[in-house]
Amino acid sequence: MSLITIATLPRITRETLSAYLLATATSPSSASKLAIIDVRDSDHIGGHILNSQWVPSSSLDVKIPELVRTLADKEKVIFHCALSQQRGPSAALKYARERERMLGGEGEESHKQEVYVLEGGFVQWQEKYGKDVRLTEAYVEDIWQEY
Repeated sequence: MSLITIATLPRITRETLSAYLLATATSPSSASKLAIIDVRDSDHIGGHILNSQWVPSSSLDVKIPELVRTLADKEKVIFHCALSQQRGPSAALKYARERERMLGGEGEESHKQEVYVLEGGFVQWQEKYGKDVRLTEAYVEDIWQEY
């Protein structure tokens, strides 16, 4: 049985994530060590974090094993949804547990990877970085006015 729970998943702030992204702009090798997984569904419209991968939560169950394989070389994997209160943490938990199951404890140190949940999700991200084209793509401010 896994010891990983939603409560034990670490959170990452928008400021820390933005610092990582800005650092990767000057160091391409750093960019290859980070993955951002956006699990919003139809609410994905109106912008997304630069270089994030969209995996709608509605298709997540079938995509998790593939994600574990394709993200195996990443040092940090960050999940988020709109608010990172339900879909983002749930996706991160499913990913972390499936990764643990697939690795089966073998060579865990050589496969070290940190799995995070973005604190405040895209709603808080866009409040601060929505208009920053170095950090956010396809941002449509009008969509986010109500938040």
